[in-house]
Amino acid sequence: MLTNEEILSIAKNEGIRFIRLQFTDILGQTKNVTIPVKQLKRALEDGIGFDGSSIEGFTRIEESDMLLKPDNSTFTIFPKSLDDTKVARLICDVYSADGTHFNGDPRYVLKKAIAKAESMGFSAKAGPECEFFLFKLDENGSPTILTQDNASYFDLAPLDKGEAARQEIIMALEEMGFEVEASHHENAPGQHEIDFKYDNLLVSADRVATFKFVTKSIAQKHGLHATFMPKPIHGMAGSGMHVNFSLFAGLENAFYDPNGTYQLSPIAFHFIGGLLAHAKGITAIANPLVNSYKRLVTGYEAPVYISWSAANRSALVRVPSSRGCATRLEFRSPDPSCNVYLTSALILEAGLEGITKKTNPPASVTKNIYSMNTLERQEAGISVLPTSLAEAVAELKNDELIRTALGSHIYERYILAKELEWDEYRVQVHDWELKKYLTLF
Repeated sequence: MLTNEEILSIAKNEGIRFIRLQFTDILGQTKNVTIPVKQLKRALEDGIGFDGSSIEGFTRIEESDMLLKPDNSTFTIFPKSLDDTKVARLICDVYSADGTHFNGDPRYVLKKAIAKAESMGFSAKAGPECEFFLFKLDENGSPTILTQDNASYFDLAPLDKGEAARQEIIMALEEMGFEVEASHHENAPGQHEIDFKYDNLLVSADRVATFKFVTKSIAQKHGLHATFMPKPIHGMAGSGMHVNFSLFAGLENAFYDPNGTYQLSPIAFHFIGGLLAHAKGITAIANPLVNSYKRLVTGYEAPVYISWSAANRSALVRVPSSRGCATRLEFRSPDPSCNVYLTSALILEAGLEGITKKTNPPASVTKNIYSMNTLERQEAGISVLPTSLAEAVAELKNDELIRTALGSHIYERYILAKELEWDEYRVQVHDWELKKYLTLF
């Protein structure tokens, strides 16, 4: 990690003019306070104060004084493709005025989960896979849902007309220290995916937050709108954020056992058991929008059924074929609109509880679950994820592990925000209703 003096030296030598101090609210939106470089020393040593009462889910007006303290390991200089002015970025932790960690900071929630894993002898690693759409802008510069191509999975130019923007996104990410492993066009027209290297859990979460910001900024420069909305177009595949997850004990992958069933260790099985046990409650965090549940339907490869498999992609938790140090679980329900810090924390907390309680998962499902009838699924003990935001929030309310992991501050404010969102949606008259009923009745 860079010292304060090293950051100050780099900023001076590179001619940095502004510093963006970034953090995340409970709904996963990246927030930003920009300071001139002459304030950098004060920010590094003492933090920078801000009014938390205007940030979603943070504080009430009478307790609004908050403090941003930069994490030196996140210092990076923005490439020119993002900003012609010399600008650097630091991701911050949020503190209360009394100098204690703010319980409403999602990054702090993840740090606490990581500390719990470390107390059990584990370090967690993750590799999220974020999908997104690129849409055209109209003559007023407002986003449409018109795509610039009709390409499909793994297509390339000239069918993939978003390739130039995607390549510039990758170059910007690499300049900021990312190691991008692959990128490609996804199933739906205008849909893309960029995968970056698997890393420690906090680093991966920080990278997702940065990735979203960079993608939107570069797309705009190409006259496009990038969206991480999970299901922007009816009848087409939605965007997911599959999370590849593993635990290490020292240098050894704790999920790997060359002599175990599927070459998986008891720890891996218990982690799966814990994750499946809390999958319904996690859904309200991992799939946080009314729109999220338009993606979680059968027919588009999104997981719907609570199950795991070492053989097929229709299960909620999949075990990819790689073994040894690359042994991992893929949690397939999250979508890219989620708060990656909270989602990562809950995946870890659920798995750790499974290890502590020695929770055994049901048998691996080898058959395509989408082709099974209701009776077959019942006999296999396969239940269903929540089908709406309201149902997911109800499951969240019944999950004590999630309440404890999030802390009462985030737990209560998150539920309130999502209940208001559902009520706002519920009373709207939607276009489908008008088309269906207006002339019929």
